[in-house]
Amino acid sequence: MTTLFDPITLGPVTLSNRIMMAPMTRGRGTDKHVPLPRIADYYAQRAGAGLIISEAIPISVQGAGWPYSPGLWSDEQVEAWKPVTQAVHEAGGRIVAQLWHMGRVVHPAMSGEQPVSASAIAPPGEAFTYEGRQPHVEPRALRVDEIPGLIADYVNAANNAIRAGFDGVQLHGANGYIIDQFLRDSSNQRTDDYGGSIENRARLLLEVTQALVDSIGSDRVSVRLSPNGEVQGVIDSNPEPLFAYVARELDKIGLSFLELREARSDAQPALSPVIREAFKGVLVLNGDYTLGDGNEAVASGRADAISYGRPYIANPDLVDRFREGWPLAEQKPGPGAYSPIDEGYADYPRYEAAVA
Repeated sequence: MTTLFDPITLGPVTLSNRIMMAPMTRGRGTDKHVPLPRIADYYAQRAGAGLIISEAIPISVQGAGWPYSPGLWSDEQVEAWKPVTQAVHEAGGRIVAQLWHMGRVVHPAMSGEQPVSASAIAPPGEAFTYEGRQPHVEPRALRVDEIPGLIADYVNAANNAIRAGFDGVQLHGANGYIIDQFLRDSSNQRTDDYGGSIENRARLLLEVTQALVDSIGSDRVSVRLSPNGEVQGVIDSNPEPLFAYVARELDKIGLSFLELREARSDAQPALSPVIREAFKGVLVLNGDYTLGDGNEAVASGRADAISYGRPYIANPDLVDRFREGWPLAEQKPGPGAYSPIDEGYADYPRYEAAVA
């Protein structure tokens, strides 16, 4: 029976276990989106994961709407990421860069321009800025002639990730950001080739994915989706055929793996079984899994691996704690992902040190 502690092969790479570290925004770059040295400590401490999926990394100024988020569009950023990937590799781990464009969730105070999206529909709530939270503004619909430039930004960031030493990239197609804004019909009211039908709304996701594969290879490209429920005002009126189509098309392109961030509740039925049937590659599930139900999902074949998010914040040795049955530490109160300070970031001890 397969367990989370068994190795798994992704293309030419064999991971030591099936416990992945999920992407989590941590906000420890400079206000110019340059990674800080402390990031290397944070990820190296968590290198026991079979694979680390990095925090979401903006691909451009236009797509960067989170204060202190480290980017991947400039040479300076690439050079600052190199010690991070080196530290993870020296600790025996592997890490991929999650590529992020926030679309309509970006505030002009962050980017200096009106945000872009599939359609001119503002998200609910407030945006994060260096001056605090501010109401979201209405985005403008991205023009068709601008889409090649957006795709080029993703490809540039992917190539920069490889230059920086990452083992691959993950396209962030989830959680109400720009790919998801095009994908689902609550935020996409376009009438051109990128709106209307399922095939049209999925076009941007598939074009970006294909461009990434063409640039750095399918064994170094993964995708994250959030197929059920509403996130940041983004939801679909008929998600099952949409995500079944997306899964089939991604399977044709070929990926290192597909990760699903699913809400797990009776009110929001899981679409992972539908996606599992359509996508024949490595499927990773994420959604507040415990060790027990994560093992069950892998043993049953519903998933090939599980990604864990919040438990990794306070438990850099999460794999060892799971394997040995050690208790999990709790996250400290504090600014969390909204500040570049060190407290509550890379200062959580391993279990052995905590009880010594």
